[in-house]
Amino acid sequence: MSMYQTTKETLARMDAALHGALATPLKKADGLTTGNGLKNYDLQPAARLMYPVLSPLRNSTPRVKGGGGDATHWKAITGVNIDSVSMGVSEGQRSGVISIETKDAFALYKTLGLENFVTDEAVLQGEGFDNLRAICTKNLLEAVIIGEEKVLLGGNCSMKLGKTKTPTLAAKTTGGSLAASTKISVICAALTFEGYHAANVMTGVKAKVTRENADGSKDVYGGGAAQKSDAANVTTGAGTTNSITAVVAPTKGAFAYAWFWGAENAEKLGAITTTSSVTITANAEGTQQAKDLPAEDWSANDLIIDGYLTQTIQNGGYFKTMPTAAGLTADKAAGIVEIDEAFRWFWDKYKASPDEIYVSAQELQNITQKVLENGGSNLIRFNFDASTTQAATLSAGTAVGSYLNKYTMSGGTLVRIVLHPNMPAGTILFRSTTMPYPVSNVANIAEVRCQQDYFQTEWPRKTRKYEYGVYATEAFALYAPFAFGVITNIADA
Repeated sequence: MSMYQTTKETLARMDAALHGALATPLKKADGLTTGNGLKNYDLQPAARLMYPVLSPLRNSTPRVKGGGGDATHWKAITGVNIDSVSMGVSEGQRSGVISIETKDAFALYKTLGLENFVTDEAVLQGEGFDNLRAICTKNLLEAVIIGEEKVLLGGNCSMKLGKTKTPTLAAKTTGGSLAASTKISVICAALTFEGYHAANVMTGVKAKVTRENADGSKDVYGGGAAQKSDAANVTTGAGTTNSITAVVAPTKGAFAYAWFWGAENAEKLGAITTTSSVTITANAEGTQQAKDLPAEDWSANDLIIDGYLTQTIQNGGYFKTMPTAAGLTADKAAGIVEIDEAFRWFWDKYKASPDEIYVSAQELQNITQKVLENGGSNLIRFNFDASTTQAATLSAGTAVGSYLNKYTMSGGTLVRIVLHPNMPAGTILFRSTTMPYPVSNVANIAEVRCQQDYFQTEWPRKTRKYEYGVYATEAFALYAPFAFGVITNIADA
């Protein structure tokens, strides 16, 4: 075929296609509307990081270089002249010999850390928007800081809660919707600080945890649940508005309680409380059954370190468990009885004076209400700018930001009240930031001793992912636990 014939045939086909298109009726034009989708996609560069990184204890606890070995050890002299030898001396004679009380103490080094990854495709598709590798490691570091704050506050590697006591039940014919004449079985499991934060009525409580790690290995550790109690039973009344009150003896070291109820051997998780009682008004809504919990105590997590709460409770700090269903008590001097009792204990026993009180939102509200309603003033404040003609504005609401400790050498010292994001409702921590005695040979009253502080590892690539780990190997040393205190089981009343 010649070039002339090829060109002629091509032109003929184009002509046929053009005439065919013109012969097809055209759709009526509607113009351009938003339905055509011809619009800009307003994607702002850089991802907005919308999560809190709140770590007041981690930020204010000194971090120092630790040594070798698996633990940091120290000797504590906790008393001099403990037998109260008289100061009197007879003529020409020497005086009596004093006795000194000492204590060996140590804190184990543990490695804390988390891992994260970003895929090749994510990195490529994020170009021009954000550096996803940088975001990945930034998020990871902040997750480690958030997690370390929880560990420093309530980590528990050494204090086992044991078996939860058997609940005491009382059936009522009002206040609920439990079926008539039905036998209800109730089981309780005490929870640690970590157990409380990991628990949820819908997803259940954590007992024995088996975690698969990024390298394929597995760790088994305690998720924070004590050994469950024996079952207690009660039969509801004849009506249709029945309820049950369940009470269990408080467990030392517990910050919450998981409640299971229903037919015998089919009790389901129905409530998690931060006090040792619950009112059962309806059938349990959870799916986890008490029979699925192991028969052992899995309250301690030996992969982490003991935090402020655990070391204070175990090592001689002030500790008070409130009676069941009891809230803080207001006194006539615009104070709180339980807080004053703690300050009196610190002074009478050790001449110590904590300078911070860490609370949950519940306790901050209860302290404020009780102080103002029982001898305090209902304070308001007017803000007025005298240089303008605007009207005065009224600022409503009051919060107690400090508390007067009466038992100090200076005749009274203001103690700061701090709202902590991870403090369980029903718990208060008294914290000292300096040693109570000027001659102590201890620079910090508490410190994080780091064999290796935060470090990042970028793992060798074995898949099309960039994999990172952020870790810290540390021990937490609380040198003067007697200058700290804990109140638990406070009801919202």
